[in-house]
Amino acid sequence: MQKEIKFLINPSEITAGTRGGSLGPFALMSVARKAENYLFGTHEVEIIPDENHLLDHPTAHVFAKRIDGLVTIFQRISTAVADTLSDGKFPFVIASDHGSAGGTIAGIKKQFPNQRLGVIWIDAHGDLHSPYTTPSGNIHGMPLSTALNEDNLPCKSNDVPSETVQLWNELKSMHGIAPKIQPEDLVFVAVRDTESQEDALIERLGIKNFEVNEVNQKGTKVVAAEILDKLRDCDHIYISFDVDSMDPEVTSHGTGTPVPHGLMPQQVIDLMDKLIESRKVVCLEFVEINPCLDEKTNKMAETAYEILLPALQKIKEQTH
Repeated sequence: MQKEIKFLINPSEITAGTRGGSLGPFALMSVARKAENYLFGTHEVEIIPDENHLLDHPTAHVFAKRIDGLVTIFQRISTAVADTLSDGKFPFVIASDHGSAGGTIAGIKKQFPNQRLGVIWIDAHGDLHSPYTTPSGNIHGMPLSTALNEDNLPCKSNDVPSETVQLWNELKSMHGIAPKIQPEDLVFVAVRDTESQEDALIERLGIKNFEVNEVNQKGTKVVAAEILDKLRDCDHIYISFDVDSMDPEVTSHGTGTPVPHGLMPQQVIDLMDKLIESRKVVCLEFVEINPCLDEKTNKMAETAYEILLPALQKIKEQTH
């Protein structure tokens, strides 16, 4: 019997530096409708309420913009993920920006507090900043630090007000679990745009990054096998896929922070196919589609849809 899949649509875009990401999940849904594929009708869909009204007002938190709203988003998405898992369903999250992914991780840990979680982060960026190190204040560059309970104080460059620190600590300790993942259980794929503070942290924590050239040289089958071997002691795996991991010249620039020389869409398809075969994958997330920035109309959402379909089918095959 196939496990039931539930789509969690998270339109929150308060952690990004550009606007329009809230339309991304719905742009992806539009592609399916245009193709007369009724997957969002045949599977349960829950839309997570957002706090995007905060974008219409200045933020008091310079080093963690709109973190007050993100605490609420973390609570909502983590509860939805945990409840979905508790019901025996597979949470397939489609989110606007990557900042809320720390909430997704918090939800998995809420459901499995005593089990080890591996994270496969397919992204152009490391997302390892904290309010103490961020050059922009945009929290979509910080979700993994919330999961690792990591401030990276050796690289501190900002004096963070106590009000922001209190909210930051709430994110890190969501559901009373901190840290939620260990550095050795985090794997990067295609990360190629990081700041010096992140580079220092990656080196200090020994985080493995399968760079694009390594994927090209070894092939997706070998890389997937190496990832799964590294995470062999984990009980569960979460895959977070940011569309900016792909080459924008091949896809489009329809994402908040495109970076040249990324993965090919077929590589992502093949990689996910092999990773999901492990049966340990309990949650999959797609993020950062932004149709407002897409110079090829809705090409990024169309590409994400092409990646979603085989991943969805593989999940159905492997989780029964």
